[in-house]
Amino acid sequence: MSDPYDAAAIMGGLYGDGIIGLEGAFTPEFADTLHEDMVALFEEARQIPGGALPRGPQRWYVETQPERIRGFVEIVTHPWFVAVCEAVLTKDYRIVEIGFDIPFAGAADQPWHRDFKAPDATINGRRLNSLAFNLTAIDTRPEHGPLEIALGTQWDDIPGARDGMFPDRSLWSRYISGAVQKMPQRGDISARSALTIHRGTRNRSNEARPVLVVAADAPDGTNADHHDLQVTRAYFDSLPPLVRDHLTCRITDQLEPIIQHHVIEGLLEPDYG
Repeated sequence: MSDPYDAAAIMGGLYGDGIIGLEGAFTPEFADTLHEDMVALFEEARQIPGGALPRGPQRWYVETQPERIRGFVEIVTHPWFVAVCEAVLTKDYRIVEIGFDIPFAGAADQPWHRDFKAPDATINGRRLNSLAFNLTAIDTRPEHGPLEIALGTQWDDIPGARDGMFPDRSLWSRYISGAVQKMPQRGDISARSALTIHRGTRNRSNEARPVLVVAADAPDGTNADHHDLQVTRAYFDSLPPLVRDHLTCRITDQLEPIIQHHVIEGLLEPDYG
């Protein structure tokens, strides 16, 4: 088995399949704490216009502030997280977003998509300049509607795709044939290129499946422009340099509600094609 902290193994996985993971990076109890925080923050966000954005039927996305997620520091200082960021995004990587996705019971299959339009650095430069880290808060089973990802498609040029994100249905057979379902368990962490074509699948259970998301950019990444990562001055000053030096954030006297504007219209239409 290759060393999960080895730069060559990390690069090979993310430049190859487009997704890698580390099982048991944290304890199940750590994941339970994330679950508690995400459920509470969702209930709060849904009371604020733009606080929780739909990502399809019975599926929501919420951005939050690092200090409202217990364990944020432990996540972004974990040696694997740091090793992955440094290998792919350089030692000057930037943490630009924290949020979570919640597919509830009844969430539908999403259309195949990437999370944003591929930058020139990837399509022409063949270089990844952003990553998304995911941590599940439940032990995923097939009926929970797991992530389905078409391996290696982060390099696909999809001209004519809606918003540069949603390939035409005529291409779906390629994604279906190369797709794998991911079944992470509590305590696992994964890193993926958000450009790899993927979809959330139908949640046939009676449980929600909250997943924490931490996004990081290379120095030339521009995803921070679409998010409002904010921390209070007291929290910022309390952070270890390994975290503080890599945050792209707004520093405030007190936390302000995050009003999201990045509505992905294509995800509101599960039968898009």
